[in-house]
Amino acid sequence: MKPFWNLLKLLLPLILLSGCDIGEDEVSYHFVSLITVAVDMPEEFRLNETYEIGVTVLEPNGCTEFAGFDILPEDTNIRRVVAIGTEQDDVPCTEALSEVATSFDFICLYSGTYVFRFWTGKNEEGVDQFMEIEVPVVP
Repeated sequence: MKPFWNLLKLLLPLILLSGCDIGEDEVSYHFVSLITVAVDMPEEFRLNETYEIGVTVLEPNGCTEFAGFDILPEDTNIRRVVAIGTEQDDVPCTEALSEVATSFDFICLYSGTYVFRFWTGKNEEGVDQFMEIEVPVVP
C-alpha cells in the first residue's frame, strides 16, 4: 500500500499543475476605470425603496467593454462610484470612443442626504475628478 501512496504523491502535483495551463487561445485582459459622462438620478429617495440609477460611461477604444461598477461607501451616506471595464491585451484596437448607457440598482437604507461621487477621470496633475450629486431622503 505504501508504494501506491508514494506514486500518488508524485503524480498528484503533476495532474494539478497540468490543469492550470493557459493556452494561446485564451483572451488576456485587464481592468480599467471608465469615465462617467452623465447620470440619471432621482430628485429624492424614500427609505427602503430601490432605485435604478442610469449612468452613461465612455469606452475609450474598441478593445474595452463595460463590465460593472465599483461602488464604495466613503461614509454612511456617501458613495464613490467608478465604472469598470475590461480591456483586451495584445490585440489591435480601434481608437473610436463610444458611449454606453447602463445602470445599477440602489437601495436607500439611511435617512439624511446621499452624496454620490461619480469618477470622471483625472486632471492634468493626475488627480481623480468626480461629479457629485446630492439626493435628499424624504419621509
